[in-house]
Amino acid sequence: MFRNPRRAALLLAAGAAAAGAGHLLDRGDSATVVTVSASAPLRHLLSTAATGLFSSNPLFAPWQGGFPILNSFACASVPPANLSNHASGGNSDDSRCCPGCLGRNSIANAAAAVGPAVVNISCMQGNGWLREKSLGSGTIIDPDGTILTCAHLVTDFQSTKPGLKGKVSVSLQDGREFEGIVLNFDHHSDIAVLKIKSKTPLPAARLGSSCKLRPGDWVVALGCPLSLQNTVTAGIVSCVDRKSSDLGLGGIRREYLQTDCAINIGNSGGPLVNLDGEIIGVNVMKLRDADGLSFSVPIDYVVKIVEHFKKNGRVVRPWLGLKMLDLNPMVIAQLKERSSSFPDVSKGVLVPMLGHAKLLILD
Repeated sequence: MFRNPRRAALLLAAGAAAAGAGHLLDRGDSATVVTVSASAPLRHLLSTAATGLFSSNPLFAPWQGGFPILNSFACASVPPANLSNHASGGNSDDSRCCPGCLGRNSIANAAAAVGPAVVNISCMQGNGWLREKSLGSGTIIDPDGTILTCAHLVTDFQSTKPGLKGKVSVSLQDGREFEGIVLNFDHHSDIAVLKIKSKTPLPAARLGSSCKLRPGDWVVALGCPLSLQNTVTAGIVSCVDRKSSDLGLGGIRREYLQTDCAINIGNSGGPLVNLDGEIIGVNVMKLRDADGLSFSVPIDYVVKIVEHFKKNGRVVRPWLGLKMLDLNPMVIAQLKERSSSFPDVSKGVLVPMLGHAKLLILD
């Protein structure tokens, strides 16, 4: 049946490699070591087949003293006791090697941890038959009913004196509805804080940190796009410091988290969550006519905004009237090409405008 005993042994090893672990050692002139794995039924089948093959075929005479297959399969990558879980696709093992790693249930677990605290927010504006309804999302961050959301959902951006749009309605995942009170809002960051009153503690989500995020990290976005409550999408962080100027936004300089999570109308104010089920951003916008370009306010910045709310009732931003430019080797080389009088520096900050003067700050 097999004219070459070594080839026959390797064929047996190849068959075993389809499913489990063991060792096959070739005792021929050239050393050959094959490491494979096999399930328990396949090991029994291979052992039976090998015994019959060796006893009936004289070509296997060199191995009649004992075929060197380690039947214990001590090197199995999956212990036999866990084979049922892997074969059945059960969700009992998350298979995460460390926090932040993606396992079988990582996204589902992150969504389950934050989901009950995600709310749907609607606000009615206008009188009579001319009424406008804005829809969005928010997250309960304290069991007392404190909600984090976007300012443009509950305030009128188009008015010369921005104010509240009207009555705010908040719906929880369990079907309960509350009337929301706008405590504070900040238009520059597009962050607002609401409050609802409940006789019992409400589900609240944990705040994480956005400072350690890296491009490529997995994130989950939750919200109520197009009034579709309990919607979960997932993606990765595309950029951790997307500047507002890159997006054509004027005013005070801001930085956003850019992700490729699916964000649509109604996702505004909803949480951006890491795999540990912690809020690391507040979803605020996406680029029109573009997919996979969504933006969130980093939670570290949001926390500072909330601290200003608590301390001052508003956000206090110092203003010096300076226009600054960070200097790096490329910028310095370009400035030296434009002017031979530019000083020989390696880094620093150029202040091209200070009233009618210019200032160079060196490190």
